[in-house]
Amino acid sequence: MFSLTTRLVHGAPTGCLQTARGCYPIAASARALGMDAMPDSIIGLFRDWAAHQPGLARIAGAEGELRALAVPADVPELAPLQYPGKVLCAGANYYDHLAEMKVPDAHDKSAQRLFFFFKPARQAVVGPGATVRIPRGCQSFDWEIELALVIGREARAIAARDWRQHVAAYCVAIDFSARDLNRAPETFYKFDWVAGKAHDTSCPLGPLVPAAFVPDPHDLAMRLDVNGDVRQDARTAGMIFDIGEQLATLSRIMTLEPGDVVLTGTPAGVGAARRSFLAAGDVVSARIESLGALRVEIQPPLA
Repeated sequence: MFSLTTRLVHGAPTGCLQTARGCYPIAASARALGMDAMPDSIIGLFRDWAAHQPGLARIAGAEGELRALAVPADVPELAPLQYPGKVLCAGANYYDHLAEMKVPDAHDKSAQRLFFFFKPARQAVVGPGATVRIPRGCQSFDWEIELALVIGREARAIAARDWRQHVAAYCVAIDFSARDLNRAPETFYKFDWVAGKAHDTSCPLGPLVPAAFVPDPHDLAMRLDVNGDVRQDARTAGMIFDIGEQLATLSRIMTLEPGDVVLTGTPAGVGAARRSFLAAGDVVSARIESLGALRVEIQPPLA
């Protein structure tokens, strides 16, 4: 098993393959092994995912030959994708989360509607260990652990049953939300999704695990801690609309392209339900079974 990360190698973002024993720059490793050229960026891999999978497997199996190329552990880890084409997030997609938010008919799927919102890819996406900034004017800054997926094959109006053909990888994600800025009670539409969800650093992503290593993404344990205290502890089995339904719906609205990221919703345990929110200095850690962990620190807004 391996994951895909981006490291700052010799001052440049570099796509790397991470195993339990080491981290290897993909393009340089391919050259060292006499293979056909491979992209130096992770997003470049997803643009021709099927063609690059054998090369990644070859690199992962050749650690003994690549020791001299190993990236030192203290080299900074960046957002794994530099950068997604689109970041789409499913809203209100776990039964227990609807229940804690006191949504009517929370356990009746027929009463719910699948919907999505955007985050700006270049501004919102950050990597493991990054600093997350509280938005200016926000007093109710909240967390949401989410299973995220990366598109590896163009999807346009696909059937729900065909979703696996279009998913290249998965990762841990956190959707940070400005709950107070999200509300617009004085307006007829009641919500401002851009003000609540689209701020800078609001979408940390962990290392990307190829889909081949995740047989059932619909039954993974997920957990989020704030300063070591457990806030969310659930399984992806609690989704209302599964990944196939999500991609079928999205791909009827827009074409999904390689390198796009989809966040699939969050379970119960968010701060809004208990009126408990984040403050500067808090540390948020998220973990999903088979995908690893993601840790970020909360800081005040930039001046």
